[in-house]
Amino acid sequence: MRIATLIHQGLRRVGKLAADGQTIELFDTDGQAGALPLVERHAAGAALPGIVERVPLAGAQLLAPLPRPRRNLFCVGRNYHAHAKELRDSVFKDNAKAVDAWPIVFTKVPECVVGPNAEVRLPGAAISGQIDYEAELAVVIGQGGRNIARADALRHVFGYTIVNDVTARDVQMRHAQWDLGKSFDTFCPMGPWIVTADELDGTDTRVRCWVNGEIRQDGRTTDLIFDIPTLVETCSRGITLYPGDVIATGTPAGVGMGLTPPRWLAHGDVVRIEIDGIGVLENRFIEENRA
Repeated sequence: MRIATLIHQGLRRVGKLAADGQTIELFDTDGQAGALPLVERHAAGAALPGIVERVPLAGAQLLAPLPRPRRNLFCVGRNYHAHAKELRDSVFKDNAKAVDAWPIVFTKVPECVVGPNAEVRLPGAAISGQIDYEAELAVVIGQGGRNIARADALRHVFGYTIVNDVTARDVQMRHAQWDLGKSFDTFCPMGPWIVTADELDGTDTRVRCWVNGEIRQDGRTTDLIFDIPTLVETCSRGITLYPGDVIATGTPAGVGMGLTPPRWLAHGDVVRIEIDGIGVLENRFIEENRA
């Protein structure tokens, strides 16, 4: 099942993609929180709401499936072998040897989430001149829990979506921590929908990213240093995970920072991310206060 949040007749609604791939079937429920109530119902063992209307996918204004996640997103840094290698001689060189000791986990604030085709705002050089893209598979937690064992972790996964972990690299480095440089407004495009875990094996899928039509990233989740069960186990150690929590699993090699010389995003750039089994997330980057 592919669960989408959209604007229909001026209202936020939530539905599922029909079998024909051309129609969204709207659920009989308030769509203000997007897919979150459906994830919660599923976790509680309750049936999903009935279908009340069908609308064409073509022309639908899709939002992020979780327009405002219930709390900060869990995000994992340097979690692909090739990506860790491309950054080992960068500003991360002092701790490059420890990359496979424990997952690097940071957060993005929920307010930075935007949907497919939404504009991502470049803040201007006075704030940051080093904006980077990161194509990532994101896990959506279904059944919550604390101290979840790795062996049980996949049973706690409701589904998967795509995120672009947009990053202000200079801000990230300046503050010697990552949250500020990761959490600018609009810095977490998400979508186009959540694909439920029964339809996608997130442990083995392909993640690709293009900038203005040029392929930059191409990796498989089999290259993760810490796999999805390990990430769920790690994030739940002493911390209760709730239905709808999001864990972004890291990005493959090919980020702008890893190129020689680095290539930062600029006004008008379009970033397209495709993950096999999910679909496409595309966004244009626009400098604030510029037409």
